[in-house]
Amino acid sequence: MALHLIKLCVGADSIEDLRDWVSRHALVAIAAGLEPSSSHTTRMIPKRAEELLDGGSLYWVIKGQVQARQPLLDLKTFKDADGITRCELVLGPEVIETELQPKRAFQGWRYLTDEDAPRDLMSLGADGGDLPMDLRRELAELGLL
Repeated sequence: MALHLIKLCVGADSIEDLRDWVSRHALVAIAAGLEPSSSHTTRMIPKRAEELLDGGSLYWVIKGQVQARQPLLDLKTFKDADGITRCELVLGPEVIETELQPKRAFQGWRYLTDEDAPRDLMSLGADGGDLPMDLRRELAELGLL
């Protein structure tokens, strides 16, 4: 069973913002002759790396709601310019929309089990995937989606 991470998506106001950022990074990787991917650097290194890399994803909280995920491809540790060990989360180039799930602000990242992770919107079929984002958000807040 896969284990996931969940993190606030600081600086993005929408899934479109996140997709634009991911696309820019994927294009830079392709131009450098690398596989298209994006990455996110964190201060803490996950201790459960093996479980995360067995089909895990990074779930993004945007505007107080889990809204999307990106598959986790790799975890790389490195030392920054100040000699502090960091972790680079290497993420797949696809941003997959999920059902909305309210989430309060928190610092850093947290583990997220498969049972607690929101389902992908494409697996929901007609359960709101074709509704505008503001309407989906309102319905989710009311517990109707």
